[in-house]
Amino acid sequence: MRRLGHHRLHGKAGGGVGTKGMVAKLSIGVIVLLICTLSLLFSFNIGGNPEPSRPSKINVEELWESADSGGWRPSSAPRSDWPPPTKETNGYLRVRCNGGLNQQRSAICNAVLAARIMNATLVLPELDANSFWHDASGFQGIYDVEHFIETLKYDVKIVGKIPDVHKNGKTKKIKAFQIRPPRDAPIDWYLTTALKAMKEHSAIYLTPFSHRLAEEIDNPEYQRLRCRVNYHALRFKPHIMKLSESIVDKLRSQGHFMSIHLRFEMDMLAFAGCFDIFNPEEQKILRKYRKENFAEKRLIYNERRAIGKCPLTPEEVGLILRAMRFDNSTRIYLAAGELFGGERFMSPFRTLFPRLDNHSSVDPSEELSANSQGLIGSAVDYMVCLLSDIFMPTYDGPSNFANNLLGHRLYYGFRTTIRPDRKALAPIFIAREKGKTAGFEEAVRRVMLKTNFGGPHKRVSPESFYTNSWPECFCQMNPKKASDKCPPDNVVEILESRLESVGDSDATSQTNSTVAGLER
Repeated sequence: MRRLGHHRLHGKAGGGVGTKGMVAKLSIGVIVLLICTLSLLFSFNIGGNPEPSRPSKINVEELWESADSGGWRPSSAPRSDWPPPTKETNGYLRVRCNGGLNQQRSAICNAVLAARIMNATLVLPELDANSFWHDASGFQGIYDVEHFIETLKYDVKIVGKIPDVHKNGKTKKIKAFQIRPPRDAPIDWYLTTALKAMKEHSAIYLTPFSHRLAEEIDNPEYQRLRCRVNYHALRFKPHIMKLSESIVDKLRSQGHFMSIHLRFEMDMLAFAGCFDIFNPEEQKILRKYRKENFAEKRLIYNERRAIGKCPLTPEEVGLILRAMRFDNSTRIYLAAGELFGGERFMSPFRTLFPRLDNHSSVDPSEELSANSQGLIGSAVDYMVCLLSDIFMPTYDGPSNFANNLLGHRLYYGFRTTIRPDRKALAPIFIAREKGKTAGFEEAVRRVMLKTNFGGPHKRVSPESFYTNSWPECFCQMNPKKASDKCPPDNVVEILESRLESVGDSDATSQTNSTVAGLER
């Protein structure tokens, strides 16, 4: 199912031509052959870079299994010289990560990398308790702090807060100098502007800190550090992990299950400008929300939808799954906030696929009931979607939740994802609404056959590094290129010995004291 199809070149042989004509035709033929050959080579990505597999048909049973890895496996360990953080750093780095849980997650990865670049001591990142979440859980309320510090001890120094300076019997507090970093700032900005301020003031405070470090960096080791943070160091607190695993166990007790990030909420619909399918009162609410939260822009619904800029409706999601031959016994976990428009939009989906659940219906515990729309509810949704057999985002454009999950599932063993091409599907759905239903399901299947179901594939803009960290954070046991070779099995021992050599053998005790201080 997941193999590339074979391409065959066809040509016509002409007879009865002169020598010059034959030479000319041969020359043209050679040029055409060269062009086709180069085209084929690039389509297969010279150097062993795989392209998405193109199945000849959709086999639902195969989709319940992980995608073909092509001989790759996840690996974010250093593969070249990676010295541990020095005993004395250039100062302290504070950051305030704004946005929702997954935007904050990317910001934390960037904060660790920024601290490494500047040889700074990172203060545990602050999570913005913004107006959308109304959640003041903070880093230590969501993530396992001790695990975070211990996992990254070979990369950066991390503390719970900036310590006071004791000199001549006096205690002095260090006040961090506040800076607003430019969006997608290059490494040079951190090595010049930010580092200069840090050396002058001993500590800097970068706020806001979302998308403040360029994603595409021509340094594989820096990118691998991001993966170590994202997929190893950032682990939710034990009670959140236990709650998530309990939900997954209950869902899987009856077989396979699929998770869907149903992005049909007020904020995303207002952002996309997709108003016309709602009644006048609902449109009024969406327009008001857009005016208060987003830049003014003329948006025409028909034009937006035709180019795939509108989130899929619940019914459209159901129609895609039915066209792919999923039956109505499929168990589906919905990760979503409050759906705008309510049951009127959910009813057609529920008719097609009645076995729908969310975290509240699977586990109506008091903790989730109290935090279902906060960071804890989002964290549980994240883990259930990560562990599900299949994950389907319905709007992966500006959605940090969907994009981070796509990257995490790729790293987690090429777990199957279904990514609808909204632009290609739009004319098919529009034609159906106009009564042209003949061949509808076959047309949907043709579009879905062209998608990637979770295997390794080349990252092409605007795809984010956090959505696809291949090939930097993957390796091959039998590589075609030296840069793709997996690191040695004893890489942790090597890093540990280097850490001890710079006098940091007390890292564990420092970790414990930091955690103890936070708990107080």
